[in-house]
Amino acid sequence: MATFISVPLKKSSEVDLSKPLSKFISATYPSGEEQAEYCRAAEELNKLRKSAVGRPLDKHESSLETLFRYYDQLCCIEAKFPFSENQICLTFTWKDAFDKGSLFGGSTKLALANVGYEKSCVLFNCGALASQVASEQNLDNDVGLRTSAKYYQIASGAFAHIKDTVLSALNREPTMDLSPDTVGTLSQIMLAQAQEVFFLKAAADKMKDAIIAKLANQAADYYGDAFKQCQYRENLPKEVLPVLAAKHCIMQANAEYHQSILAKQQKKFGEEISRLQHAAELVKTVASRYDEYVNVKELSDKISRALTAAKKDNDFIYHDRIPDLKDLEPIGKASMVKPTPVSVPISQKFTDLFEKMVPLTVQQALSGYNQRKALLINSLIGQMKEATNVSNGVLASLNLPAAVEDVSGDSIPQSILEKSKSVIQQGGVQTIDQLIKDLPELLQRNREILEESFKMLAEEEATDNELKTKFKERWQRTPSSELYKSLRSEGDKCRAMLDQAVHADKTVKDRYAAARNTIALLCKPEAELSAAIPSANPAKTLQGSEVVTVLKTLLAQLDEVKKEREALEKELKSISFDMTSKFLTALAQDGVINEEAISVSELDRIYGSHTQNVQANLKKQEELLNNIRVSYEDFSKMKQSNTETNQREEVLKNLAVAHDSFVELLANLKEGTKFYNDLVEIILRYQNRCSDIVFARKTEREELLKDLQQSIAREPSAPSLAVPAYQTAGVGSVSAASDASHAAPTPAPRTAFGATKSQPPARPPPPVLPSTSASTAAVNSVPTNVPCASSGATPAAATNSSQAQGPPYPTYPGYPGGYMQMPMPVYHPYVYSNMPYMYPPPGQAPFPASQHPPQAGYPFPQQPYYPPQ
Repeated sequence: MATFISVPLKKSSEVDLSKPLSKFISATYPSGEEQAEYCRAAEELNKLRKSAVGRPLDKHESSLETLFRYYDQLCCIEAKFPFSENQICLTFTWKDAFDKGSLFGGSTKLALANVGYEKSCVLFNCGALASQVASEQNLDNDVGLRTSAKYYQIASGAFAHIKDTVLSALNREPTMDLSPDTVGTLSQIMLAQAQEVFFLKAAADKMKDAIIAKLANQAADYYGDAFKQCQYRENLPKEVLPVLAAKHCIMQANAEYHQSILAKQQKKFGEEISRLQHAAELVKTVASRYDEYVNVKELSDKISRALTAAKKDNDFIYHDRIPDLKDLEPIGKASMVKPTPVSVPISQKFTDLFEKMVPLTVQQALSGYNQRKALLINSLIGQMKEATNVSNGVLASLNLPAAVEDVSGDSIPQSILEKSKSVIQQGGVQTIDQLIKDLPELLQRNREILEESFKMLAEEEATDNELKTKFKERWQRTPSSELYKSLRSEGDKCRAMLDQAVHADKTVKDRYAAARNTIALLCKPEAELSAAIPSANPAKTLQGSEVVTVLKTLLAQLDEVKKEREALEKELKSISFDMTSKFLTALAQDGVINEEAISVSELDRIYGSHTQNVQANLKKQEELLNNIRVSYEDFSKMKQSNTETNQREEVLKNLAVAHDSFVELLANLKEGTKFYNDLVEIILRYQNRCSDIVFARKTEREELLKDLQQSIAREPSAPSLAVPAYQTAGVGSVSAASDASHAAPTPAPRTAFGATKSQPPARPPPPVLPSTSASTAAVNSVPTNVPCASSGATPAAATNSSQAQGPPYPTYPGYPGGYMQMPMPVYHPYVYSNMPYMYPPPGQAPFPASQHPPQAGYPFPQQPYYPPQ
């Protein structure tokens, strides 16, 4: 009687998880121990998948534990990796658990680049394997009963969870085994079986009959609900429906049996007999309809013995009235089971392989915070650099500090010598020339990689559009044009950045062309530099004056302000603060992360004082520059002015400006070189993503084409041929039999899955030959040209059904018509050598053979008729 339903496992194609996850880890996390640890975790995850779904699993709790661990790990990594078609593209292919496939078509399967789909399929296997483990338990002992009930409830909970989440996880229709209706039915079946196990345990523990009856009645109710749901599930195995119907009746019979014992204890002997009679009818129904699925002999014998004894006692002793079944009080129900909810982690031994990796929402929040931080730091550093450029420009226009240092009028000022030495140490014009020469090569490399990426996407999209045009509505997958929108947008941004870089390179080249000669002058030896600077009369009256002293003091203070800015810039770049704990706390408390509010608050707290220091420094420089301008006006009034002096000052100014231009150009070119080198890495990662998604789309395309070919192979290659006329026209009995076969309804099967063998079509009756005398007379009376008889005519001799029937034999003029045995002459090779009638002469057609005219109702093809000559 203990027949339980178990669910088969889904089968999956092999998927390499290690390679794409390791690529993402390498592109996202800096090189080091952390990155290596995450890559090792990716390899362990790949091994775990192979153990869980890449091999046949034993019906044992250890195999179920492996599935639980893999499901838990999927739930953890779903929040830590961006699984999507245009980021980490992993295509998971699973076959329908109940579809056995066909010879040419194969079984139904679905491939999706969706980790939610993988989770649903793995959870389905968790429920399926739990049902198999439960059905393998020994129900003769208490441990087996408890274990079986536990795993049936786990299976019910797994299927119920899939029912609630599969549509939102997939965003499309799943295979039939994962549809909400199917998994809802499976959940109900598992719940009913768990309730039955509790009934068996109560019966084994010899609990009160009232309790056992309630447990059995509740199990019957669960089986009834499962039977109703299963009636519309054509994809489930054929034995499921009759087993559910049988179990419903068996549990009802058990409930009636134990309730009858309770009625007997309460002296309600008529109710006892009524319930036993109903139980006997239920068991009889099971034995007559579902005997091939369940065995109820033991229960039937027990109920029969109890019914016989109850009737005997009532007939001879109690004479209690036997009430109708509808007049009896309904049996109560007691549910001892419920679906075990799926709460991660399911496994008790689960350890997250990526425990140190933060969730994807936290990663995104950290990325947003880092962008805001970089924007703030770059803004502050930009303001300080702009202030330095303004300061250098003002001093160069005033020829400071060279003007206050040039007291002899024919020597090189110390500041100019220091600037010349600095330019020479940094490589001078040779360094600038080499950097400018390298820029086009770096630019071209970036462009080639980017264009190759666009080419890959365009070729795959063209192939997808071609197949879409070819297969039309059969080609059901996300169009490449929609899938590549974000990638193309990212590529367009890289292309725009390159265009902006080209414009910036041109600006730098123009500025360098304007300042190159003066920079080259700074690179010359001191003697050549001194000769290039015009001489002038010394300004002896300015030596030791108060104005010069004030100017030197102000210039020294301005140098201090510049050094302070350099220290502030280093300090800003060195500050680091880990926001992970902040975002994790916010996620744990609120369930979401308000990145903007948290980032702005923390940046103000961390960088607020530095921002104030930068603004104070800029304000101080502005005041110093104003004082320098005022003092320089007094200095220029006291200084003697002539043509030679003006020429000398102009050259010194140009040299100072050339130094500043060199420093700025060198910084710009180094920044541009770094930009191109960094952009190469970004574009290479972009190219890898394009390559990965194109490869994944190619794999998906091949799978889809294979499925389409199989589906086309399952379709009929040509329309069914019409029945030939000679098989339908003929004897009236044949047509009548055919009409009767079409008109008669198909009898209902004994069970829902009992198939009636199809009978072959009725054979047409053979023609009836006329008697020997009649055929002879007919042949002798036939004229030379006799028209063929109409197909509707029926020979009179056809009514003679006792005569042997068969194909007609040929007759000849003068032949008596009977087919008699005749002695065969002894063959002699010379006797027939000159008999021309035996063989036709060469080149002459063979003699035509005579045959009867066509007969009405003759079902075989007619041969040409040649009348006797």
